[in-house]
Amino acid sequence: MQRIKRIAAGLCLALACSGVVMASGQAVLEVGGAVTGQVGESRRPTWNLSLKAGDLVRGRVDGDIDLRLLNAQGHPLRLLIDGLDQPREFLFVAGQDGQYALRAEPLAIRPGERFSLCLEQVLPDVGQRRGQVPLASPTLRQLAQQLSEGGTSVAFWQARGAEGTPLVEALDGQPEQRLVTFLWRGARDNVRMFGAPSGNHEPLHRLADSDVWYHSFVVPAGTRLSYQMAPDVPVSDDRRVILATTRRDPLNPNTFADGSGDPWLSRSRLELPDAAPQPWVAAREGVRRGSVERKRLASRLLGNERDVYLYRPAGWRPGKADQGLLVLFDAHAYTRQVPTPTILDNLIADGLIPATAALIIANPSDLSRQQELPPNPRFARFMAEELMPWAREQGLSAPASRTVVAGSSYGGLASAYMGLTHPELFGNVLSLSGSYWWAQAADEPGWLTREYARAPRQPLRFYLQSGLFEGPKILDTNRHLRDVLLAKGYAVEQVEYPAGHDYLQWRGSLPCGLISLLGRGIQASPQACVPH
Repeated sequence: MQRIKRIAAGLCLALACSGVVMASGQAVLEVGGAVTGQVGESRRPTWNLSLKAGDLVRGRVDGDIDLRLLNAQGHPLRLLIDGLDQPREFLFVAGQDGQYALRAEPLAIRPGERFSLCLEQVLPDVGQRRGQVPLASPTLRQLAQQLSEGGTSVAFWQARGAEGTPLVEALDGQPEQRLVTFLWRGARDNVRMFGAPSGNHEPLHRLADSDVWYHSFVVPAGTRLSYQMAPDVPVSDDRRVILATTRRDPLNPNTFADGSGDPWLSRSRLELPDAAPQPWVAAREGVRRGSVERKRLASRLLGNERDVYLYRPAGWRPGKADQGLLVLFDAHAYTRQVPTPTILDNLIADGLIPATAALIIANPSDLSRQQELPPNPRFARFMAEELMPWAREQGLSAPASRTVVAGSSYGGLASAYMGLTHPELFGNVLSLSGSYWWAQAADEPGWLTREYARAPRQPLRFYLQSGLFEGPKILDTNRHLRDVLLAKGYAVEQVEYPAGHDYLQWRGSLPCGLISLLGRGIQASPQACVPH
């Protein structure tokens, strides 16, 4: 009877939770209900959950807090929500029958934060489908032969443990390509890969009845990407369910975005030997470091408030000629996964750009990001009438010709829109995998590109980067915008790398874009900025 109730609760769930109650002590959290509370050093509300192995749990937090999953003994299992990052939805799959708990924890920069927590869904375990595909990897073909003769996979996994994963093999007659095989050991029903070179959440295939799961891809020898693996994903039509079990590859020692230290939130990193170097992302000894100040900015126009990180390079002097300014969206990523202050320190020290300050703008929430960054006249007014005048009061300003507005994905789209609507403030657009497929309601894709085609040419320069693994939605629309801009007479540098929709690539492309737009005295691009 209890199992039937749990299934019904999952199937009958409405989109929004109701029945909000105040958090007090440790209580059972019911599906479809929500709780509100406040966190502090001595106030960490905790809620119990009774789960079965394989149950998919989905929920959402509103508020800048961490949310941690605990086992029955109260020991941490994983960090579900990293309050310093943007996503606020959480998903996980119970590893075994028993009691679990969710605990709200404060952020050092947000003591006493109020929050709401909604448990949206608990779906039971279901069977998975399996498939067989031909083996492209010589190593896997050899293993398959050994298994058919009664052998085991023990030596194979010992080799992977020593050499790391994924498995990279040469291709006869194709020196500019590599065969890369991603692997997982011992899943029960299925494995999916998040961040595959295809641009899709690809399934891995089981090798006979062994504990080896695999998927092979032919990729350029200069490939760079980050990825996660998702074992035993519950069957669902919602692609986001993959995120319930995603974690880094345990046999790949190379990680990315692992500042939280949690293996479910961090990613694994693949950089083939021919990938373009990224020489500006690591702090160096002997390089003068700028300062970073976090301030809170309220907007009358938008009716919200946000963090803005102010970076001032060493020796910055307000009003001094020949200095630059970077205005960058998505602070949750560009202060962590992409170490923007360090990148600027190194570029300035190498003489590749002038002394350049930065405004790194946070989103009030993941929902506000979706509403503000796609072309939004009210957000453009906020940028022009509130943010930039406020920045001048902080001593951060530069002429439009030395001001770069930059971002990735929706942030790239927003950057191009800011250039079109306010070229008197933003004379340079740095777009990383910009979402130029975006459309107004009931309109066809490519709205901003059509606006550029219709509008008079403005005093703007562009750096457009996209990844070969991003598919036509990003790749083709970026190429279309490039063609329109060139036809209008704009100065455009457009580059493509064997990479995906990925901060691992964007942390290398951001400095290259700044060199292109602000490093006017550079006669040729540094080797790190030449796609391989």
